[in-house]
Amino acid sequence: MRLGIIGLPNSGKTTLFNALTGGNYETSAVGGKSFHVNTAVVNVPDPRLDVLEKMYTAKKKVFATITYSDIGGLDKGIGEGGLGGQFRNELAQVDGFVHVVRAFRSDTVPHPYETINPQRDLELLDGEFLLMDLIAVEKRLEKVQNELRIKGKRAGTALEDELPLLERIKAHLEQDKPLRDLEIAPEQKRQLGGFGFLSLKPVLIILNQGDDVRPEDTTVHYSYRHAQHIGLRAALEAELAQLAPEDAALFMEEYGVTELSAARVIALSYELVGIHSFLTAGEKEVRAWTIPQGATAYEAAGAIHGDIQQGFIRAEIIPYGVLIAEGSEKAVKAVGKMRLESKDYVVQNGDIIVFRHSS
Repeated sequence: MRLGIIGLPNSGKTTLFNALTGGNYETSAVGGKSFHVNTAVVNVPDPRLDVLEKMYTAKKKVFATITYSDIGGLDKGIGEGGLGGQFRNELAQVDGFVHVVRAFRSDTVPHPYETINPQRDLELLDGEFLLMDLIAVEKRLEKVQNELRIKGKRAGTALEDELPLLERIKAHLEQDKPLRDLEIAPEQKRQLGGFGFLSLKPVLIILNQGDDVRPEDTTVHYSYRHAQHIGLRAALEAELAQLAPEDAALFMEEYGVTELSAARVIALSYELVGIHSFLTAGEKEVRAWTIPQGATAYEAAGAIHGDIQQGFIRAEIIPYGVLIAEGSEKAVKAVGKMRLESKDYVVQNGDIIVFRHSS
């Protein structure tokens, strides 16, 4: 899974990138004029793995991961005339966005539009994405209409089915509503996959706050679907990410920070695109495996290895909560709480699974 970190110039998105990844990339004082991408892979915090590691005395612990890309160069007016080339490809290929909205004041880092207004900044970049999607759908709609007019019945049912969907999308965008707020059937979403519509992607909004947090900095109005928002102090958390754990603990105590929000952002990022984890546990390793929500045991087996999926016999399931309540895998089996499931079983978040399969 890959998420793109986006934001207006001087919003602090590279600072957030450093906070999430432990990196030390430099921010640019002038944004919106050039295109650049920083990318890093981070572990998804999962306290369950820490517990399982001790319970099974495992030699190794493997977390699920997220790839973050810090995408620079976004600013007002970028959507005019559409957006092409590598820039558009980077935006289109991510699974969702982490949108950093500035809510901090600084005499040394000027806001490009002079005043601090998180709602305005959120709507500004959101509007650019809506415009880019509208331009893209109008171009595709014109092409489909021309092909249908020229080829008639020879055009095929695929184009005939696509036309009303495109018209529906265009009408929705013309109401200034993102496509993530539009009811689209799963098969239609797959049909749209190649277009890379930006407003169709889920978004996590980060209110980047400073030390002087004011009431107007703590929230934005954004009631669309597949969107969440959270506030944090990116500069502080980026600084803490550079410290050794013991030094970070002292720093947090000094500043009255009880917990870091960066871990929460990573967890929300993971949930954002409709995925979760099942677990495997043993002396060799404990591991979190990423699957889409709603995936079956058969599909989960494929996440480990195609041979396991192909030779699937059954899945032995222990819910994480049951394991903790009983205290050990042996105790779970003794009270008959380990379940045997077929390939159609829908895997739940935190299921600990052993797959039995033919070799």
